[in-house]
Amino acid sequence: MTHDHDLVLRPTEAQKAAALAPPPGRTGGDLVVETLRGLGATTVFGLPGQHALALFDAVGRSDLRLVGLRTENNAGFAADAYGRITGEAVPLLLSTGPGALMALPALAEAAAASAPVLAISSQVPVAGLGGGRRGHLHELRDQSASFRDVVKSVHSLRTPSQIPSVIAEAWESALSAPHGPVFVEIPEDVLQAETVIPQVTGVDATPHELAPRPELTALAAHWLENATRPVIIAGGGVVRSDAAGKLKQLAERLNAPVVTTFGGKGAFPWAHPLSLQSWLEDRHMTDFLEDADVLLVVGSGLGELSSNYHTFFPTGRVVQIEADLGKLESNHAGLGIHADARLALQALLETVSERADPTAPERVRLVLADIAARLAGQDLAQEQQLLTSIRTALPARSPSFWDMTVLSYWAWSAFDPKHPNTMHSAQGAGGLGYAFPAALGACVAEPDTPVLAVSGDGGAMYSVAELATARQHDLDVTWLIVDDGGYGILREYGCTTGTQLAGPDFVALAESFGVPASTTAPESLTADLRKALATPGPSVLVLPATLRMFAPTHL
Repeated sequence: MTHDHDLVLRPTEAQKAAALAPPPGRTGGDLVVETLRGLGATTVFGLPGQHALALFDAVGRSDLRLVGLRTENNAGFAADAYGRITGEAVPLLLSTGPGALMALPALAEAAAASAPVLAISSQVPVAGLGGGRRGHLHELRDQSASFRDVVKSVHSLRTPSQIPSVIAEAWESALSAPHGPVFVEIPEDVLQAETVIPQVTGVDATPHELAPRPELTALAAHWLENATRPVIIAGGGVVRSDAAGKLKQLAERLNAPVVTTFGGKGAFPWAHPLSLQSWLEDRHMTDFLEDADVLLVVGSGLGELSSNYHTFFPTGRVVQIEADLGKLESNHAGLGIHADARLALQALLETVSERADPTAPERVRLVLADIAARLAGQDLAQEQQLLTSIRTALPARSPSFWDMTVLSYWAWSAFDPKHPNTMHSAQGAGGLGYAFPAALGACVAEPDTPVLAVSGDGGAMYSVAELATARQHDLDVTWLIVDDGGYGILREYGCTTGTQLAGPDFVALAESFGVPASTTAPESLTADLRKALATPGPSVLVLPATLRMFAPTHL
């Protein structure tokens, strides 16, 4: 007879020998690195600071690849992109106080986009913890408090023996649905202290799966297969859970039109007869969605941008599948299913019957035609042609990263990403400076694939230091900078105060870093982009242009 307590994993002879004779001179920093390697990490992002030197020294003694950027925020954006592309937890190494705080905007974006970033920060020595004011360098009253309302979870420790367990706990949190950034802080003296703790040889942090409740998917399937006008809204959760194939199967079985949110770009084929594309900021689309008698929302909270700025009010039944419990029915009441998108879609596929509707493709065609007609009356040919030029030049499998700039706002609605998980932007938290450092993270994740970053001149100024990173690591990135002399998107909102900017000669600036650069024009953009993307290593293209947004329909 076998009892549960008999199933304990026993150490091997090799593990026993390693435990009896651990290598000398190891520190808490080595325990961190050994744990990360045991969990499967191969690459870390960050930059060293005084309190974190023992951690970086340990990285230097290991086979981890360190990709160092020039600011902590940019390192966070790079880690975010690496996590989005690979689906893996990504270590971001930070130093105490100012270094850690510099990463907050990037971690806010990772939280909004559910990117699994594992931020590991040093902290003042143990004796300085607890809220006293000892006057340590970089001291904060409560460093973790600055992160608690930003990240998914916060993890603290005070002894070397706690390091493997705490990091494994944080790793599991980052990768359990919904993915998200987590924050670990380790006191400086714990990182520095020599340890007799054996090398970390066994560590497990398998994320929990979030399966749907079967009675809920059974009811949702009943509503969907008996609906007259079902429609599906696919959000970023579909992309993150690698569920695009299951979404397509379900849509075709139900003959249900599908619109993707801006975070869900690529979740459904752009040219499919049932594809409503991503035109959520259009009243024609809002009316179409409101007319659905059953609306299936998968992996989206239907926030501001996904609801045409909260002017969308569904009139039929709503079924919302969402891994983030806080987003479930937060904007619209309905049948809330707390689950990972992939598992929930699979449950629906196992339950729902086929629904015939030969009119669905025609209804999709008509609403897209109405949207095209509205745009045609606004003299916006240049903006649409620029997106066409980028799409023509960019290889189908190449990731693209978009900053908060006019052309990106267009791309949210109008750009065909071709494949899931290939188009990313900072529209989750909405901070500037995301595109270029994020693109560098994608280059590290997919080293044989050219990557595109798109910024305005204002956003580019947040990231110019990373030209040195791109050159140092010889990353295959092309950076398109649309230079309109300021914050063009804010001018589109009617603001003239502080939106005109003096800027550098971006071509000369890039070349000073040893990065090839040139000026392009709308008529030559396709050819210039193709050449830049086909040339190994980093490059910069500057497009002087003042662009306009399409007229809003939510006002």
